Order: sequence, then C-alpha cells, then structure tokens
Amino acid sequence: MGTVASLIFGAGLVSLWLSWWAPSTPSPTPNRLTLRIRDRLNQAGMHGVHIGPFVFLSLALGSVIWVTVLGLTTSFAIATALAIASCLVPSWYVRRAARKRRTVISNLWPEAIDDLISAIRAGMALPEALGALGVRGPHAMRHYFMEFAYDYQATGRFDECLNRLKERLADPGADRIIEALRITQTVGGTDLTRMLTTLAQFLRKDLRTRKELIARQSWTTAGAKLATAAPWIVLALLSTRAETAEAFDTAQGVMVLAIGAVVSVLAYSLMIALGRLPEEQRVLR
Repeated sequence: MGTVASLIFGAGLVSLWLSWWAPSTPSPTPNRLTLRIRDRLNQAGMHGVHIGPFVFLSLALGSVIWVTVLGLTTSFAIATALAIASCLVPSWYVRRAARKRRTVISNLWPEAIDDLISAIRAGMALPEALGALGVRGPHAMRHYFMEFAYDYQATGRFDECLNRLKERLADPGADRIIEALRITQTVGGTDLTRMLTTLAQFLRKDLRTRKELIARQSWTTAGAKLATAAPWIVLALLSTRAETAEAFDTAQGVMVLAIGAVVSVLAYSLMIALGRLPEEQRVLR
C-alpha cells in the first residue's frame, strides 16, 4: 500500500512541476528568403553550411576589402563601394556553384532512372533499389543515395528518408521524381517500370531542348557579366592614384559612385532576366 501511495504522490509532484512550463510551440516556418538561401546552399553541395555563418562570412569579406582598399587608396567612398560589391561575392559563388551542380544532376537523372529500372526488374524492392544507386548509380549522385541508404537502414521509414533526400537535392525536378516514387510505393501496382521509363523519356527530351536554348543565350549572360564588372575593375586600378581617390571623396564623387552602382545593378539584372531561361520553383517540398 505504501508503494502505491508513493507512486501516486510522485506522479502528482511531476504533474505539478510540468504545469509550470508552457507547452512547446512548433518552430516558426522559415520565410521565403531563408528557404531560398538554404536551397542555394544545398544545391551547391554545402549541406553543412548554416545561413548565419554564411552571412557573417559575406560581411567579414566586405570588411576586409574595406580596410584593405581604404589603406591603399585613403578614399572612404571607393572603399565602401568595393566593400559592398565584395559582400555579394560569396552569394554569387554559391549561385554559380548551385546552377552548375543542378545542371550536372539534371543531366544524370535519366541514367539514374535507367539504373533504378534495372534494379527493380532484378527483383529489388523500391527502397533497396534507391539505396543501390549509391553503389551503381551515376558517380556525381552516389553520395545522395548512399546517405538515403544509411537513413533507411537506421530508421526503416521510407517517407522520412525521401524527405531528407529531397532536402539534400533541393531541385524541382528531383521533387517530382521523388513524389512519383512515393505515390508508387504507397499505392502499389505493377506499372512502376513503365512509369519510370516514360519519365526518363520526358527528361531526355526536356534536357535536349534546354541545352539548345542555353547554348543560344550564353553569349548574353557572358556579355552582361563583362559589361558590369569592367567599370569597377578599372575603378579599382585607378583608385591607387592619389588624385583619383581625392576626386571620389567629394560629394560629387560619392554621387557618381552611387549612380554607377545603381545603374550597374539594374543593367545587370535586366540583361540576366532577358537572357536567362526561367527557373523552376520548388512547389513539392
């Protein structure tokens, strides 16, 4: 009787202690900018890089450039203009790496689907077939599916492992393929290989069309980058002269730098928008 009374008394104390704490609230949904930065980092293969340190690195690079240019030119206006431009360099590098990696992954998806079809026809279940791509799949995609295999071996939860695979790939095309595999695994059926074969054919046609369009508009993108960077490179070279630094330290010089920066950003954005193919948005997160 005393044991039962002690257990009831202890349960009452625990209940009183828990009543003093507010229930845990779900984490807030990230805004669109945070999701976009996270997707860019994942697409560039920087899964371990957090957004906070990435922003700090951008600001630190701008600060180093500001101190260096100010020491060389003694011009506050020129140092500030080049420092602001330098803060955008990490973002530009990540965007470029993400676009390059997305192109490589997109080109390899038809081959990966062919390997997946071969594994399924050999009698493997869908989760095991996906994990096998970590060994026999396209080389650039093997680590994604190897991590999927590790997750599935540890948890055995197919849906959860697919969500992690989608987060690592962070690609609209991969989202569609993964959701098709999820529906097939949930609903079942015997038309999985037929569906995958049709999907691979559509992907190959889309890749051929996009490659032709990209080849035709690549000169526009290259011209936009050269036309935007050339004036600032010339400014950086001329800023080592004392008279140039003194001229841009005046009110008129600051106004010229500000107008030049605004015009450069607008012109570059316009040329890129006119010459770049529209990017697909992730709607199946």
